[in-house]
Amino acid sequence: MGRRPSLEFSVFAKEEPRTPKTGVRATVLFFATRDELVMLGIRMNTRIIPAGLFSTIIFGLLLTILCSPACGPGKRQTLVIGSKNFTEQVILGEMLAQHLEAKTGLHVERRFYLAGTYICHQALLAGRIDAYVEYTGTALTAILKQPAEGDPASAYDKVKREYASRFDLEVMDPLGFNNTFAIVIRGETARRLDIHKLSEAAPYAPGWRPGFGYEFMERPDGYPGLARAYHLTFGQPPRIMDLGLLYRALLEKQVDLVAGNSTDGLIAARDLVIMEDDKHYFPPYQAVPMVRRETVKRHPVVREALNQLGGKISDEEMRRLNYAVDGEHRDLAEVVREFLRTKHLD
Repeated sequence: MGRRPSLEFSVFAKEEPRTPKTGVRATVLFFATRDELVMLGIRMNTRIIPAGLFSTIIFGLLLTILCSPACGPGKRQTLVIGSKNFTEQVILGEMLAQHLEAKTGLHVERRFYLAGTYICHQALLAGRIDAYVEYTGTALTAILKQPAEGDPASAYDKVKREYASRFDLEVMDPLGFNNTFAIVIRGETARRLDIHKLSEAAPYAPGWRPGFGYEFMERPDGYPGLARAYHLTFGQPPRIMDLGLLYRALLEKQVDLVAGNSTDGLIAARDLVIMEDDKHYFPPYQAVPMVRRETVKRHPVVREALNQLGGKISDEEMRRLNYAVDGEHRDLAEVVREFLRTKHLD
């Protein structure tokens, strides 16, 4: 007989401590099947619960949600800001949180490190968070399942329109920078082979070991399309790892090529090189706050406050913010506070 499908469920919570690096604390709660956790690439300690207790768990969770003080009258005066699970996202989440605290007078709860795109989107739809920052290219291809759009303004307009009609979500003004995917190799490799463009990589790909995040492997604007566009055939399957480990693996020569982000602060500091996307495969990824329309209706000042951040962060400024946290190990909340002060937004 074949293996029976897993019917076990995992419930786990993770609280990020207030560390010198992040300066923030965030609590994350998930409920999912064990196979779903593996599919999402989540790497956390879990407590496995037999399927026989499923109905009891559901009842308990619903009771907790319905009876929680956070869901009572006080919640109407509280905003919950989420983020994905990498440095730039936590910086942007903290920026939204600090600015909203200063401009609205509302209490702001931080719920950071919510895995990837799909978890954040579902948390927003379910009302577990009120806002988080997404990228237009990601929203268009990964959430809306539409073809990539090369024009930034057209991509933004399409995402704004579709998010309003499909999900009842508002898309705020772009923050100003474009964080596209970046295919990165070691500087020594680029100099030795004298290559700078992705179109030059095909002859060397069979001898390279690639490393990618789970989401990049699965999304339509990720690895499969990239390999087709640039005729990349690697000698071995890509290693799938957490985003925070990609550059370390590259520097330690465990892999030879990774998919990072163009605004990562460690790229130049660690003698890494971004290969030029000379076929313009990757669509624009403008950073935009996504907000529940219900939240904006309840607190109209939220829309005004978030749009004050529009156009305030350039590509270079985002790289510097990321490097301040990842490279200099500065307190994240203080880095954000200083930036808002320089923009006269404090």
